[in-house]
Amino acid sequence: MYKVCIFGDGGVGKTTLIGRFLTGVFQSNTEITIGVDFHIKKLNIQDKRISLQIWDFAGEGRFRALLPSYVLGASGGIFMYDITRYSSLRNFQEWLDIFKKGYKGPIKQVPIIMVGSKLDLEHKRAVSKNDAYELAKENGLIGYIECSSKDGQNVEAVFTEIGRLMMKNTKFD
Repeated sequence: MYKVCIFGDGGVGKTTLIGRFLTGVFQSNTEITIGVDFHIKKLNIQDKRISLQIWDFAGEGRFRALLPSYVLGASGGIFMYDITRYSSLRNFQEWLDIFKKGYKGPIKQVPIIMVGSKLDLEHKRAVSKNDAYELAKENGLIGYIECSSKDGQNVEAVFTEIGRLMMKNTKFD
């Protein structure tokens, strides 16, 4: 079982991404997350069956104080932003600091990837792939993916990649 925390500003599509991953269905009318929500899904990665415990953190500022206590025991993290809203990167460092504060171990031991959402709205892009990739790299994040919960593009890849990275940190006998 691997605990993965998804964090980022409100409205970037965290809950929608999780919903698409769990059910295969896009829901455009999701409610804002209050505090934290979590789900479990099993998947096969590299001939191993794993369970992902996916923790969805509210993006609204008033809930950020809760995040450090829920990060404890995390095996990985996903920072999510909206490719059509440059402002969704504004709080990146704050989110990363909150995650690190809650992790309580050597942060280099936990893989964190950056995910750009709403790839189906490429024509409205406000954040270049290169800018986001460089920000991720400069801050020691271990991967970068863009996805669309609406059309399903790269949704599975987000969770497969973070699962693979978390497994890489696990010693199997």
